[in-house]
Amino acid sequence: MKWLDTAKAYKEKDPSIKSLLEVILLNQGYHALGYYRVAHFFYSIHLYFIAKLISQLGRFFTLIEIHPGAQIGRRLVIDHGAGVVIGETAIIKDDVLIYHGVTLGGLKNTKDVRHPTIGNRVLIGAHASVLGNIEVKDDAKIGAHALVLKDVGKGQVIYGIPSNNNKELFK
Repeated sequence: MKWLDTAKAYKEKDPSIKSLLEVILLNQGYHALGYYRVAHFFYSIHLYFIAKLISQLGRFFTLIEIHPGAQIGRRLVIDHGAGVVIGETAIIKDDVLIYHGVTLGGLKNTKDVRHPTIGNRVLIGAHASVLGNIEVKDDAKIGAHALVLKDVGKGQVIYGIPSNNNKELFK
């Protein structure tokens, strides 16, 4: 069962969680994923208004915004959660850990793929921004407050904010 596997992943990755019941009843990240799964179902059958309505209810109750068009794999853990934003064309593979304030966002206002793809077993630290149609490969770790604008290699550890002035970025 996908929901039970996800609850177990929360308990495994967060030492403050004492029981599966605590995850299922009290964890806002877990609840946000529940809203997402229902919204994503409606999105997949082209009932976009209902999908967005459910998504917005989830955002209201959890402070986590996951677009119903995003593709999320198994056992995603959103720890602490508040302020997390996951965009419409984002892809998150299995066993990913995301901390509060993370943005998986776009750089351009286009209809094509504009959000990142996150590989398996990736960790994304608090308030990191991963922006654009880029790929973060398996087992990468992104430090807190990082601004990621380019692909991240397999197992790579990155942190910091790019200091270059790139005027082309938002054209």
